[in-house]
Amino acid sequence: MKKYLLLLIVFIFVYSEATQAQMWRRDRKEFTFSLGATNFLGDLGGSEKIGSEPFSMRDLNWPATRPVVQVGYRYRTTKESCVKGNLFFGYLRGDDSFSDNLIRYNRNINFRSPVVELSAQYEYLTSRQREGHRYKLKGVRGWRHINVESYVFVGAGLALVIPQGQYLDGRWYNLRPLCTEGQGMVETRKKYSNLQFVIPVGVGFKYAISREWSMGLEYGIRKTFTDYIDDTSTTYFDNDAIREDKGEIAAYFADPSHGLFPTQTYAGEQRGDPTDKDSYMFCTLTFYYKIPRGMIAVPKF
Repeated sequence: MKKYLLLLIVFIFVYSEATQAQMWRRDRKEFTFSLGATNFLGDLGGSEKIGSEPFSMRDLNWPATRPVVQVGYRYRTTKESCVKGNLFFGYLRGDDSFSDNLIRYNRNINFRSPVVELSAQYEYLTSRQREGHRYKLKGVRGWRHINVESYVFVGAGLALVIPQGQYLDGRWYNLRPLCTEGQGMVETRKKYSNLQFVIPVGVGFKYAISREWSMGLEYGIRKTFTDYIDDTSTTYFDNDAIREDKGEIAAYFADPSHGLFPTQTYAGEQRGDPTDKDSYMFCTLTFYYKIPRGMIAVPKF
């Protein structure tokens, strides 16, 4: 009798361990919803120092922070990794009036742009949520319940950006058709695209509120391969040629300077820095909902 009892105990233990090891497969699908903020790193605004290194946090202008929302789908591929598809919609902003640097202030360029990003990311879990005993009960062994999950991620996506500038009367105009740096007017100045390839990189963590719901924070910077998200990249173009070809409004956006340093805006002088591509970042509060099998299960709180 003792022999059979011992075998039963061993069987229950092995079965329990095997079940726990595969438990991650049960809740591997999640919907995600996010609210957060954006910020932009490009040629406009920035710190007092000109030419700060790429991705420098000190080059951020906090007044340029704008909102972003997200919906997505997350799928657990292994115990240590996930893939997630995202659809973001937000706004980017940059303005030389935010800078304490006199050269940038005199340049006086500003922009805003909606950004719609469709991306996918791979997440590697540096720590993961695990179901088990929530309380330290005397004599009860087993895995301890862990609510927190952290991860790093990298991905790829496409972003639609439409830079706009604010005119003297307060109205906003799409800048790409105005060719503010002579894009498309001469062979050496090519027009840029509103659709850009991006690489998201970042970190995040999530906390389990219940078996179905979690919430967390995620921060990711988007590396781009364009310097024209803010419509500013190279040198000033002949403003008279822009005025003749595109009109007075285009000529204003090509050179809206305050006139503190008249020679700063001569044709051929530096308007932007083409050696550093633009980037932007999202910081979001994210809610996760684990999808019940068959979508008919009742959530258990």
